[in-house]
Order: sequence, then structure tokens, then C-alpha cells
Amino acid sequence: MSDDSVKVRLLFVDDGEYHHETVEIPAASVAGYERLIDCLREDSAVLSRMYVDVDRLVSAVLKDD
Repeated sequence: MSDDSVKVRLLFVDDGEYHHETVEIPAASVAGYERLIDCLREDSAVLSRMYVDVDRLVSAVLKDD
């Protein structure tokens, strides 16, 4: 299994306030899904690393560095 990861910028809203987080997830996980949101919600490798509150999630984009 590869250790390659990708950075994802997450934008959340909480009581009208916006804030963002940048996280790293396995690149292989992203490749297995057509939509990034599905990867964040369903992939076991991602879920074992973090919890994403999809009710507060406004945007998720792959980050280019």
C-alpha cells in the first residue's frame, strides 16, 4: 500500500462563522470515488483518521501545492 496522500481544504460554517481546515487523506482513497464528499463520508481509511461533520461542511477541494 502506498503512503501517498493529498491535501484537502475543508470549509465549515458554525453559527454563521466560517473557518477552514486543511487535512491530508490517502490518495488511493480519493481515486476510489467519483466525488470527494463521498470519499470523506464513506472511506474507511479516511474515517479512521478523522471525523468530518458533513452537516457543517460547506466545501471540500483538493489543494494544489
